[in-house]
Amino acid sequence: MTELNVDHARRAVVDHTRRLAESATAAGPDAAVPTAPKWTVADLVGHVGQTQHWVAEIIERRVTDPTQLPTELAVPPADPRQWPGWLSESAQRVASACSDDALDAPVFNAAGDGRSGTRFWLSSMLNEAVVHGFDAAAAADRPADVDADIAAALISNHFTMLTSPTWAMQRPESAHALRGTGQTLQWRATDTTGAWFVERRPGAAIWQPGTHEADVTVTGPAQSLLLALTRRLPLADNTTIGGDATLAHHWLDHTAHASN
Repeated sequence: MTELNVDHARRAVVDHTRRLAESATAAGPDAAVPTAPKWTVADLVGHVGQTQHWVAEIIERRVTDPTQLPTELAVPPADPRQWPGWLSESAQRVASACSDDALDAPVFNAAGDGRSGTRFWLSSMLNEAVVHGFDAAAAADRPADVDADIAAALISNHFTMLTSPTWAMQRPESAHALRGTGQTLQWRATDTTGAWFVERRPGAAIWQPGTHEADVTVTGPAQSLLLALTRRLPLADNTTIGGDATLAHHWLDHTAHASN
């Protein structure tokens, strides 16, 4: 699986949260978020900061029992001028919580996969900062860049989440739709060595890194692939599709995360 160095991931959470705050402040609290139509920018800021504080508490307390997860959420500032400081605090808190000492400590993993809880949450928080950072940039009509290695790691995390043991419980309609009779999809980055191969089996979809012959192959820069997979950009944006394009569109139509 394409993974980032842990130090790099922690720094990226802080950096992309800072970028998100800058874009959000420029857009203003009532601005619509075109890539997340149900949200305003104020909703976006609240979601990211609250989630970061919530996850930091889980790791700090070494919560292993889901019935003991935090029930109170941090309150975002009413004044948008305070957003950068508040988001900087939440990002630094969750990055610090994901310390070397915590990486393999017993912590609840909501995906139920083979990762330690802290490693799961670090990937999730990086995904939140990067993808919602793109949302904030879109609301402010500003450019947003994601380094290829970060985008590739988040693509791996994306497929890991969609094929995790708990996905069928959390999103049963999605999990059912992703089953198949052996149809295969491949996603290949042009700016990294990243490649992701998906097979839709009768029991569940599975994925593995690497290149294989597939019914459809989507090729493009890692950032474009990530933003297409998270439905922030159209699939045709800076990507090429070889093979049965309907399979790629079907996958995207049934893989939205609950927070999209």
